Amino acid sequence: MKNNRIAIITGAAKGIGKAISERLSEDCCFICAVDIDDTEGKKLINELGEEKARYFNCDIKDEQQVKNLFNSIVKEYGKVDILVNNAGIIIDRLINKMSLDDFEQVIDINLKGTWLMCREAAIVMKNRKAGRIINISSRAWLGNPGQTNYSSSKAGIVGLTRALALELGRYNVFVNAIAPGLIDTPLTQALTPEVRDKLIQAQPTKTIGKPEDVANAVAFLSDEKTQFITGQTIYVDGGKSIGANF
Repeated sequence: MKNNRIAIITGAAKGIGKAISERLSEDCCFICAVDIDDTEGKKLINELGEEKARYFNCDIKDEQQVKNLFNSIVKEYGKVDILVNNAGIIIDRLINKMSLDDFEQVIDINLKGTWLMCREAAIVMKNRKAGRIINISSRAWLGNPGQTNYSSSKAGIVGLTRALALELGRYNVFVNAIAPGLIDTPLTQALTPEVRDKLIQAQPTKTIGKPEDVANAVAFLSDEKTQFITGQTIYVDGGKSIGANF
């Protein structure tokens, strides 16, 4: 296999996940693209090439499906070098209008799903004494109104990343998080021009990020030459997390 580093990417079919898949494929990784959108997932494989990628349908909040996913990949390819936990959902409402189901859906996919994927990856990577785990959090982990569920899930990912980095460091497994800010995705493209411009003007850079910006950060953390960095959260947010706007 020419692309000999095995990379699992969740939420791989669209948006940021697709950009990550494309970027790591350029870095000669074989992409195990995980999603629940079969149409877009298979389209991605056609674009990357069947010799460079394979699509897996997996509901990451389902423990047995996650176990089966890793069993299939390890049986077929013998290892997992990189795990990128990118899958996530948003259900935004003020807390007095948010149902328990709204909260649990977001926590189950964003946090529980990430934890389940990390647990299976940790088993494989510990045995090989090598691996990279990159968890996609969000600048929203710092807190956003109307996102008590989403902010909680993304804050949980930061805590998970730090704790897991301490557990796995001795096994040469590096665990880091990336916190994207305002990124040009279908979600932001659906905003009205007025709202979109207001958000952009609130950025210190007065620009909006691209999915490729997040993908490049993932590539940096995935690179075998990147050593001695673990347990960290890298912001890809045009400086928005710094604080004051000018």
